[in-house]
Amino acid sequence: MSDLRWPSVLWIVRHGQSSGNVARDDAEAAGLHLIDIAERDIDVPLSELGRGQARALGEWFGAMPAAKQPEVLLCSPYVRAKETARLLVETSRMDAKRLRLRVDERLREKEFGILDRLTVHGIRHKYPELSAQRSHVGKFYFRPPGGESWCDVILRLRSVLEMVAREHAGERVLVVAHQVIVNCMRYLVECLDEQRILDIDRQGDVPNCGVTQYALDPGTGELAPLLVNFVAPLERAGTPVTREADQPAAAKP
Repeated sequence: MSDLRWPSVLWIVRHGQSSGNVARDDAEAAGLHLIDIAERDIDVPLSELGRGQARALGEWFGAMPAAKQPEVLLCSPYVRAKETARLLVETSRMDAKRLRLRVDERLREKEFGILDRLTVHGIRHKYPELSAQRSHVGKFYFRPPGGESWCDVILRLRSVLEMVAREHAGERVLVVAHQVIVNCMRYLVECLDEQRILDIDRQGDVPNCGVTQYALDPGTGELAPLLVNFVAPLERAGTPVTREADQPAAAKP
């Protein structure tokens, strides 16, 4: 059995811009309390720009030699993540028969509970006590009724990384998921603490189709970061880069 405990390469990608990102921005700009989204969060599709972002990223992966392309693709079950993964694979012209695809519910978006679809204005208007509690506790530990804290997300991601280490050690693994998933996986892989990951989060949203990449360091046996929120594939393709939040601005500390 191999002594490796990590993939040889790990890419973590946020999905392309979704129609929900656009609706949230429109609602916040208009001062509305509710984001106008008819679908369940799981069913929200990519916007046209998001589809272009996914294709641009696919071209970047497709330009890699076959021996350096992903061997395993792990994807959130949400439509916007699955669409991103599908378009990426199609555009890259990777051999779909050799690429092992697994849709994993543990990579789903953070659940917002009763705050789902509310804007910053809506949260403050409808749930002022929760807004105050969240400010006191902080987003890392605050769990809205029916929803999750960042710690809850990290707990489910620990089991994902245990599975990756057990089943895909030494392989090249691509993860396509959501903004909070990207940050929480960074927290785990880079052994960060609450203050450091929230400092990173405060610096700005994870760009849609941004790439964070790690490579196995043979000397330490650990994953070393190579790219963080890398968007050059989009810029080279002339595709606009978007950094839109998946959650209300009120959730930013």
